[in-house]
Amino acid sequence: MPATIAVHIPEALFHKLKRAADLTHRSVEDLTATSLEAILPVMPDLPLDVANDLAAMPLFSDNALWAATAASLSPTEEFRLSRLNTAAGDQDLTAAEEEEQQNLISAYQRSVLCRAKALAILAQRGHRISGLNAPELSDHGRS
Repeated sequence: MPATIAVHIPEALFHKLKRAADLTHRSVEDLTATSLEAILPVMPDLPLDVANDLAAMPLFSDNALWAATAASLSPTEEFRLSRLNTAAGDQDLTAAEEEEQQNLISAYQRSVLCRAKALAILAQRGHRISGLNAPELSDHGRS
């Protein structure tokens, strides 16, 4: 059951909320709740450094958010992860290879979380993101 609270905010902030709500075809209440959700701590099962990075993202400029939507794995890392994933399907990986694979998967998953959060915030700010090219589907993150 949703809770209702009264919050006194500056009129200029209310007008920003109203404009953003109108642009996104949402109610001021829904946009406010979504905004609060975006800035409050994220899932407790995330590593603290990842949770902190995600929690800070609403404070980023639009340019910083757009930069965060770029893939963070280098082409060399992507190729290596693909090779490790393929090899894991054919044979047992060595301990060193398993560790490397897990590190690359963790980096990829962190990148996906950051990209998704950045895109969500940009959309919330009224930016059009539906026209972005979706990345190629890959086997990243499979173990």
